[in-house]
Amino acid sequence: MKQIYYGWWLVIGLAITETVSYGVLFYSTTVFITPMMAELGWTRAELTGAVSLSLVVAALVGGLTGRWLDQHGPRGLMTVGSLLTVGLVLAWSQVQDVRAYYVIWFGIGFAKAMVLYDPAFWTVANWFIRYRRRALTLLTFIAGFSFLIFAPLANALIAAQGWRPALVTLAILLAVITVPIHVLMLRRRPSDVGLSPDGEVNPVYPSGSSPSQGLIFKEAIRRPAFWWLTAAFALNGSAISVVVLYLVAYLRETGYDPAFAAWAAGLIGLASLPGRLIFTPAGARWSPGGIAALIFASQAIGLILLIYAGSEAGVLLFVVVFSLGYGALTPARAALVAEYFGHRAYGAINGLMALVVTLFGALALVLAGAGYDAVGSFIPVLWALVVMTALAVVAMM
Repeated sequence: MKQIYYGWWLVIGLAITETVSYGVLFYSTTVFITPMMAELGWTRAELTGAVSLSLVVAALVGGLTGRWLDQHGPRGLMTVGSLLTVGLVLAWSQVQDVRAYYVIWFGIGFAKAMVLYDPAFWTVANWFIRYRRRALTLLTFIAGFSFLIFAPLANALIAAQGWRPALVTLAILLAVITVPIHVLMLRRRPSDVGLSPDGEVNPVYPSGSSPSQGLIFKEAIRRPAFWWLTAAFALNGSAISVVVLYLVAYLRETGYDPAFAAWAAGLIGLASLPGRLIFTPAGARWSPGGIAALIFASQAIGLILLIYAGSEAGVLLFVVVFSLGYGALTPARAALVAEYFGHRAYGAINGLMALVVTLFGALALVLAGAGYDAVGSFIPVLWALVVMTALAVVAMM
């Protein structure tokens, strides 16, 4: 019986840790906004401003973590990041002062750079070449359940325990699941354990795709393709971040039941799963860039549906249209970076792209929160997001 290539076990392990890490640090955050506003008396802009700060910090640190990955691999980085995350979520559960809240989220920014998708994608890019798209699809497909699991889970925990004990429970989940996997499973490259990428013996690589090939960092950032790709993902990623963070609050304030609002947000993750599955077969016929442009266009349509949704059925239609191809975007971006620029400086190149994308996302969250508070309506914000996704289509094409 042929032994399963260790790279696939790494993909499964990382998929589990990404599910939990994204669930706690990103997708559950939207559910905590309303109860924290009620108890602490802080504004929505104050609460989401800290989240935006964490994105900026993660982006700035991402360049350093990318270079660290190129030199040392993911094991130590992701293990320390997981431990840091546990401590910071526990600190969040005890927060009383807005300044302390911002300090905590400043630290969470470091943790995000160390444990979220970018180091996971670095690992996949180094363990797979021929089957890279399959590996990315599997990783993001499993992690796609994160929103579906953690938005409703956080809502249920808050209802049963209160928001502070709920955060303690989530911190325990992080400690029990992510730390052991990162410290015990992660390895830098297949050669470290006597293997070749994809598990093949004497592999023959497609032209320009061997592990030793690719552009150096300075060459990559001189290419127009790098900046067009970065602009496209920055515009679209900003729109997605705003929707994910504000959807539950918007639906609740529009008159929908809190449980329905949480489930509708969670269903974005479920509805994105088909998109993750079509990425591998579609990528064999069309470029990942073309797939991404089509997805951006469908998300603009989905946002318009949300603007005019007048019932739960209308909200669910938005979820389906907005999320249909959403799941394919994450593996598409990872594949595009590797396929355009190679492996040699993957961490540094991807780190710079992530920096720009995240800075745009952080700015969008601040502006959306301030606009929401100033106007008292989320509708103008949604129209701005429609324009941004349309511009993302142009940049990608």
